[in-house]
Amino acid sequence: MEWLSQFWDSLTWGRIAFGTILLVLSAIISYSIIVLVIVKLPANYFSSDYSLGFIKGKPLWIRWGAIILKNLIGAFLIGIGVLMILGPGPGLLTILLGLIMIDIPGKRPLEASIIKRPAILSAVNNLRSRYKKTPLIID
Repeated sequence: MEWLSQFWDSLTWGRIAFGTILLVLSAIISYSIIVLVIVKLPANYFSSDYSLGFIKGKPLWIRWGAIILKNLIGAFLIGIGVLMILGPGPGLLTILLGLIMIDIPGKRPLEASIIKRPAILSAVNNLRSRYKKTPLIID
């Protein structure tokens, strides 16, 4: 338990303020990305007839750069979502959006199990309706 007493002794108002600012900034960034992805997501993304294709017709270097950036953002969202489960914020929704963006095998069943939760589907469709987008189609 010595580490705990060292931790409490090392806390200063500056470190607390820095941690608070970091928490608020990460929440703002996370919420902004959540809104952007949910609004831009095709209504049939969770449907079985959805065909995958990312930036078709662009040069190879643009596609690879976009795929790498998309995966980095997805990994960041998954990490932030895990932290949000432990603290304040929409953790499962953030993890879902991270999964949508990242390219890993077998992610579709996991995405479907998260989006089919009534509270999450309702929140997503309410947000989409604010931006005049059609509700998600779930098989």
